[in-house]
Amino acid sequence: MSSGGPVPQEFSVAVVGGGIIGLSIAWRLAQSGWTVAIFDKCAAGGEASWAGAGMLAPGGEFEEVSRLTELAIESRREYQPFVRELEAESDTAIDFGECGALDLAFSGEELKALDERARGQSAIGIHSKALELSQVYAFWPRIRRDTLAGARFYPDDAVVNPRDVVYALKIACRKRGVRIAEHCGVQRLAISENSVTIETEEGSAEYRAVVVAAGAWSSQLAVGGVPDLPSARPVKGQLIGYRQPAGTCATIVRHGSFYFLQRANGLMIAGASVEHSGFNREIRPTITEQLAKQAGLVFPHLDETTPSEVWVGFRPGGEELQIRSWHSPRLYLAYGHYRNGILLAPVTAKAITTELNANLQKP
Repeated sequence: MSSGGPVPQEFSVAVVGGGIIGLSIAWRLAQSGWTVAIFDKCAAGGEASWAGAGMLAPGGEFEEVSRLTELAIESRREYQPFVRELEAESDTAIDFGECGALDLAFSGEELKALDERARGQSAIGIHSKALELSQVYAFWPRIRRDTLAGARFYPDDAVVNPRDVVYALKIACRKRGVRIAEHCGVQRLAISENSVTIETEEGSAEYRAVVVAAGAWSSQLAVGGVPDLPSARPVKGQLIGYRQPAGTCATIVRHGSFYFLQRANGLMIAGASVEHSGFNREIRPTITEQLAKQAGLVFPHLDETTPSEVWVGFRPGGEELQIRSWHSPRLYLAYGHYRNGILLAPVTAKAITTELNANLQKP
């Protein structure tokens, strides 16, 4: 287990937050020659990264041109080489599949909406194709048939187990000399012209630069020497999981705002709620029932099955995505990813590393 405590000053870049975003940034910075320390108030990767389902699915998220859409498409394109490089460096297997996604319509109105959405997405580089019902029945035999009106398939959407990615990133970071200080919360950052002072419960130390990647907790940091950080807020999501035979849900499956996917270990995930209730970790039975009802609508055999797992996570919401320096070449922000933190990890790490390298010379 990584230790907390004061980190020696030779660690030239500090990363606040040890989720998939912070770990990816630390790995890339270490690869480019920086000495790096990560601080996490809990176990690294134990919050949103642990709770996330792991969809890499621009097809399910974006409908119009925006910077976020462009970043998501770029990051999806980079995900396979990112995973393969990480597997090689960590000597660890990662559950990753370029399986595509199936969007379902159970009425004529839903099918019309799917088709209209797909036309707009095609114009921005997100491609899909309409399927015949016979194709759906052949390749997704568990899906409800009696009211199915149509479906579209998104071949470029994919899935990854974020817990595997975090585990591999920890190994790869340590191999690169990154110190991961778990259960060591940062109390205050002081930004000056030439350095950053980080105060923790165990002491303080100076760094060349700092990256704030603490997800929904990011703007709670006390920061001196620059304007207040852009706001971040938690958006709670509750998910349920079923232990199912392999191949029960071979791709992502979506119906409206609900999604389903299955990991290599057999866990079939159904999610997720969207709740603005602060950092409330309560598992609400009514939400569990709603998710289970939707699961039974799409996969009828689940009507007779009780979820084996129920959990919550806090998506890092905010006014906009923050991937940039903040009023100083010493301070960088990497948060506000909302539902796309897993997907955007490669491009976020690349962007922060590129900007930091351009602004600061390595010692």
